[in-house]
Amino acid sequence: MKAQHYVGGVFRSDGPAFPLIDPVDGSELGTVPEATREVVDDAVTAAGAALKGPWGTMGAEERAAVLRRIADGIQARFEEFVAAEVADTGRPRAFAETVDVPRAAGNFRAYADLLYGRPERAYTTQIPGWSSGAGQALNYTVRRPLGVVAIISPWNLPLLLSTWKIAPALACGNAVVLKPSEETPSTATVLAQVINEAGLPEGVFNLVHGHGAGAVGEFLTGHEGVDAIAFTGESATGAAIMRNAADHVTPVSFELGGKNPALVFADADLDAAVDGTVRSSFTHSGQICLCTERIYVERSVFDEFVEKLAARVKALDGYGPMISAEHRDKVLSYYRLAKEEGATIVAGGGAPTFNDERDGGFYVEPTVLTGLPETARTVREEIFGPVCHIAPFDTEDEALALANNSPYGLASTVWTTNLSRAHRVAPKIETGIVWVNCWNLRDLRTPFGGVKASGIGREGGEYSLDFFSEPVNVCIQI
Repeated sequence: MKAQHYVGGVFRSDGPAFPLIDPVDGSELGTVPEATREVVDDAVTAAGAALKGPWGTMGAEERAAVLRRIADGIQARFEEFVAAEVADTGRPRAFAETVDVPRAAGNFRAYADLLYGRPERAYTTQIPGWSSGAGQALNYTVRRPLGVVAIISPWNLPLLLSTWKIAPALACGNAVVLKPSEETPSTATVLAQVINEAGLPEGVFNLVHGHGAGAVGEFLTGHEGVDAIAFTGESATGAAIMRNAADHVTPVSFELGGKNPALVFADADLDAAVDGTVRSSFTHSGQICLCTERIYVERSVFDEFVEKLAARVKALDGYGPMISAEHRDKVLSYYRLAKEEGATIVAGGGAPTFNDERDGGFYVEPTVLTGLPETARTVREEIFGPVCHIAPFDTEDEALALANNSPYGLASTVWTTNLSRAHRVAPKIETGIVWVNCWNLRDLRTPFGGVKASGIGREGGEYSLDFFSEPVNVCIQI
């Protein structure tokens, strides 16, 4: 797959090329064009112009039909999307087949259904006439698109998370400029081809490739023609984007990092808690913002839990690599730091050897740590790799204090068979999402997002429509 920009309905390859590296074996997959400031200007201009064309007057039913055609196009090229996602990320094929591509198509269908099924939610509500000193008036609210939306998507779930924003942005009538991660450009290019074939007016969707700081990302988020920014990625990058957007007071929606806790109580189904933790800590080699890196286990079952989890982790096979050599080195540096801080390594702790082409790739061992104080950097800082630290607790209040002692607040998990405890504890955890006896069980209509350093705003269902549209009150005196 050759990565290309898509600007104003035209595919182009302006700008110097940089290599796209296979994380499985370190080989070069191809090259990617780095968009110049001029390319970004062209994309934003094309998006702005599209708002004045037929897209700006298209009704909810017509937009819903376009979204469904995009979903059908993704489904029709299912294998191509799977291959591109696997090549870029190195993740197991089954993940792309069961999560990435079906969810991408599902995102467009979900917002088509929401838009067409309840167009009044996206556009108008009414308040009947009422009397005041000035006489009677009728108030109604029109929801209009924000305008040109810049979407910046990450490398860990590139297709899923870009469509998670593109679909509601288009549903609300906005025009989009997408910048995917420079590490994972391929499925965005295939998506642009699908959108081109789906009959979206020229300029409504645009795609620009390249890096972030001092490059495409900075050009886009600081552009005066951008009316809103939706970003998923690291908290530090989100802060930089916010500073860049401040000059134009551009509204932002951020889904940022996490250092997610799990609480395992003594009354939990321990085998289910172990199974769930294997998923929550090591899915996609820990490269998901929702993954669990801090696990707190009631002391009476602490040793048993550690023993069972370590045995499962030592037996893991078929896991994928880190996205890049740089990220592999970052994760390994935390493994070394954990040792320096006094951790006991009960599983993993280094880089594996396969004696095949994977030894040229970017793999690290799934790792389980114990014995660190809460002040340790390994416990405080997001690692974004296949690693977790387990610590004991004695009381429910202590467990809550440990879970909440973090600058992050994205997701958490509680393992207990005590119904009262589940309802008592869950609302007290300072995260945007709390799962009880499960992990990453998602209803796409529910609010998704974090608190503290983990984000601003919520995505999902009508919450996304709230961000991507702007309410305007109209008051008519009768």
